[in-house]
Amino acid sequence: MDNISENQIIELKDINVSYPGTGIVLNNLSLVIYKGDRIGIKGANGSGKTTLLYTIVGLIKVEKGEIKIFGKKMEKESDFVEVRKKIGFLFQDSDDQLFSPTVEEDIAFGPLNLRLSRENVEERVNKTIKLLGIEKLKHRFSHTLSYGEKRVVAIATILSMEPEIYLLDEPTTGLDEKISKKIEKFLIENDLTYCIASHDLSFIKKVCNKIYILEKGKLYPF
Repeated sequence: MDNISENQIIELKDINVSYPGTGIVLNNLSLVIYKGDRIGIKGANGSGKTTLLYTIVGLIKVEKGEIKIFGKKMEKESDFVEVRKKIGFLFQDSDDQLFSPTVEEDIAFGPLNLRLSRENVEERVNKTIKLLGIEKLKHRFSHTLSYGEKRVVAIATILSMEPEIYLLDEPTTGLDEKISKKIEKFLIENDLTYCIASHDLSFIKKVCNKIYILEKGKLYPF
């Protein structure tokens, strides 16, 4: 296996996805994400950015095309279940991410699911909370949080997993400038691989080294 193949994390090849009444959303779309890529995807509302991310992790089934993750062809749900443990997926709606009683438990959920020791889980939770500066939220009930607070806690649930790749859907929506800057700093200063779908072109330009526009079901270099 050559170095390029070894470094290839995700490959979408000629993907088609459509919705009843809407028609084709992704049209023979192809995308390759290599280790170290910092990809930004810009597109109008309804262009298919969220659909694209959902497709990568198997939450939406493709009608045509091929998906490979970590070199393995994704053919059934059990294939996706395994790779999801290595992918930090941020939903656009934070309520889809938060389902534990408290913030601390929500942030601990991912690491616990990775079967880490209690000590390691606690270490990751505290490290993530400190990184984002959300100590005051640690013991709050998740359902009592504001929109912006839910957003930053949703991001924390992803960071605590320390995944091999981040797929982030509108990560800065609802965040105040201080938290946005912390997220920006984290993305820029760490050795990460990620794909961000966002309407915020200014943010994408700061944190991404490859930018695509999603239009009429296809990706075009920006």
